[in-house]
Amino acid sequence: MTVPPNHPVTDRPTGGFTYAASGVDIDAGERAVALIKGAVEATNRPEVVGGLGGFAGLFALDVQKYRRPLLASSTDGVGTKIALARQLDRHDTVGIDLVAMCVDDLVACGAEPLFLQDYVACGTVVPERIAAIVTGIAEGCRLAGASLVGGETAEHGDLMGPDDYDLAATAVGVVEADAVLGPERVREGDVVVAMASSGFHSNGYSLVRRVVAEAGLDLRATPAGLDRDLGSELLEPTRVYALDCLALVAELGVEGVHAFAHITGGGLAGNAARVVPDGLEAVLDRATWALPAAVQLLESHGVPRSESERAFNCGVGMVAAVAPEVADRAVDLLTARGVPAWVAGTVQPGPGASARLVGSYR
Repeated sequence: MTVPPNHPVTDRPTGGFTYAASGVDIDAGERAVALIKGAVEATNRPEVVGGLGGFAGLFALDVQKYRRPLLASSTDGVGTKIALARQLDRHDTVGIDLVAMCVDDLVACGAEPLFLQDYVACGTVVPERIAAIVTGIAEGCRLAGASLVGGETAEHGDLMGPDDYDLAATAVGVVEADAVLGPERVREGDVVVAMASSGFHSNGYSLVRRVVAEAGLDLRATPAGLDRDLGSELLEPTRVYALDCLALVAELGVEGVHAFAHITGGGLAGNAARVVPDGLEAVLDRATWALPAAVQLLESHGVPRSESERAFNCGVGMVAAVAPEVADRAVDLLTARGVPAWVAGTVQPGPGASARLVGSYR
């Protein structure tokens, strides 16, 4: 994306060594930039300075808007979910995953996402494929209220196969110093509000892919218990919770909302424990929600329940620790915003800083 769309090429060699013959097609890169320009510019917030094609992205932070602003940052990727996108030749959703994995980490501390930069490494620049990927990134930014201020597309033809690619991004946000959320605010008696995941999100796909391959599951078929083909189920993009979580804080304040935990690698208990202070324990009741059918499918092909609960989110993509007097309001607000939510447990005295699941799924 850092290649400007009107990059001048004045000397095209007709013989000898060329960059294209070495695996890097500058012309294809320029076509890709031209295809994504509109989608990227559509994400611009008023604070964005300049446009696509510069050497750096500029963002004019309005420091008068904040009392004591802290910048927050998060870097992540999509992981081996990309292998399924390649297998199905569907590349328009993994960009949403990329953004969600970054901004949903940012909002865990209460930070508002401001902007994001992406990195796309590929074996061959296919402009239409790059455009599909980056259009997904732009859509993720739109859902998060963030600007896509730039990035990089790198063609590594001598290191990666023609259809190989990988994604990474860094997001930057801002939060008031006296409004940072986290375990320091969580206390005994807090209620844990769960927010439904949209699927597997972007974790556990090495295990997912192994089960699919060894069980001979057809990605284009619809297994019993699912209402769509397995490939579509597995490529469902990660839910972007950022604006919903920010709306919760805006409505209930930091006196009501104490912490968020983004449920990624390590599962629900592992990530919920990260926002529980020493001497307390988050106790989450499985009976408050149903185990997703796609997880049950993988378990039927040999994944133990204990492994599912470590590798997958099992239906919960984000949790909030809130004061008990605002728990019902929190559920109602999230539900009204289209995020299925429910009271899943409480914070109780316990060993260390921990979380555990009890009971059985509905």
